[in-house]
Amino acid sequence: MNVLIVGAGGRESALAWKISQSPILNHLYIAPGNPGTALYGKNAAIAIDDFEGLADLCTQKKINLIIVGPEIPLVMGIKDFFDSKSHLRHISIIGPNSKGAILEGSKDFSKDFMKRYSIPTAAYATFSYASLTEGLKYLETQKPPYVLKADGLAAGKGVIITSDLAEAQATLSEMIANLKFGEASAKVVIEEFLNGIELSVFVITDGKNYKILPEAKDYKRIGEGDIGPNTGGMGAISPVAFATADFMRKVEETIIKPTVSGLHKEGIDYRGFIFFGLIKVENEPVVIEYNCRMGDPETEVVLPRIKSDLLPILDKVASQELDTIEIEFEPIHAATIVCVAGGYPDEYEKGDVITGMNTLEDILPFQAGTTLNEMGDIVTNGGRIIAMTGLGKTKEEALSKAKTACNAVSWKGKYYREDIGFDL
Repeated sequence: MNVLIVGAGGRESALAWKISQSPILNHLYIAPGNPGTALYGKNAAIAIDDFEGLADLCTQKKINLIIVGPEIPLVMGIKDFFDSKSHLRHISIIGPNSKGAILEGSKDFSKDFMKRYSIPTAAYATFSYASLTEGLKYLETQKPPYVLKADGLAAGKGVIITSDLAEAQATLSEMIANLKFGEASAKVVIEEFLNGIELSVFVITDGKNYKILPEAKDYKRIGEGDIGPNTGGMGAISPVAFATADFMRKVEETIIKPTVSGLHKEGIDYRGFIFFGLIKVENEPVVIEYNCRMGDPETEVVLPRIKSDLLPILDKVASQELDTIEIEFEPIHAATIVCVAGGYPDEYEKGDVITGMNTLEDILPFQAGTTLNEMGDIVTNGGRIIAMTGLGKTKEEALSKAKTACNAVSWKGKYYREDIGFDL
């Protein structure tokens, strides 16, 4: 089987690592990829939103299956594009069409979807430029902290939480009137604040059947103790201690089943991953958000815990025969710590040489924001540079390996959180 992975981050590095182990794989391509993905397959310098370029690559390389890593191509309709071309529609795509990807592409749509199918979520109201005045008044009726979410895609950074009413009102105006997050915040969802502990649950579905993958917990804030602005993710662990069998049964019955059946009822042919961003409130699971793909950096701890060959599973997703295959998991702990560029998530420099990569042992270094300079050195090329994933019999062993690896590499301004898993 010839496979194409679309994307260039740590998630795609982890997917390439896992897929490359499959005995039924012939050739693996990653577009555009990074120096880390090149260890497992062949990179192709094609942008994730260049559907024509991706289509040409698929024709040339006789691609059988495409795994779409990031959300942008899915929301833009990469599956719709391939399905609309007679010479491309035979290629299986792991990821929903644009109708299904709106689960992540619009917070307002996803909240309304949850309301329709009685899926537990926080109370909310949505406002736009036309209703900005009503939104400002609505905030006055709410209890702090105030949660403001950009309706559209904002690279994981479109959520603002503040306990100050004046700041919340000013932020709402900035998001809507000044488009703080671009068109993503042309509409803003104001949500009830939920007090609890978060986790991520992942499902792979063929549109009819589903399999629950290992859960994870990620850490979004830049600062230790979960302070400071949101990032794309500073680390993750799996398994999650409080995700007991009883709790996961509640997740399946009250959230997963009604979500999959709801998509089916609405005529959405959803074949791919669903990421459930959950919060545990007084032992009850509540949905914070949906994503229409695997999370990052959660993928870097979920995939190492899957013992089964992933490629036959994805093939069954494409053929809607997921119920005919079982998935085995490894009884291990995985922890990933993300090393980032100095200044991230605000302004940061690119092009700094990364040293120490050749000294790494007993670690899975999933490269994310990296590239090669003219001399062939691995250099920084983004905010999140490398996700160091350690495996062990305990959470502590896994975290220790990840920290050792983080200390072994170096570039100007390197930073990582040393307290991943602190709250568990």
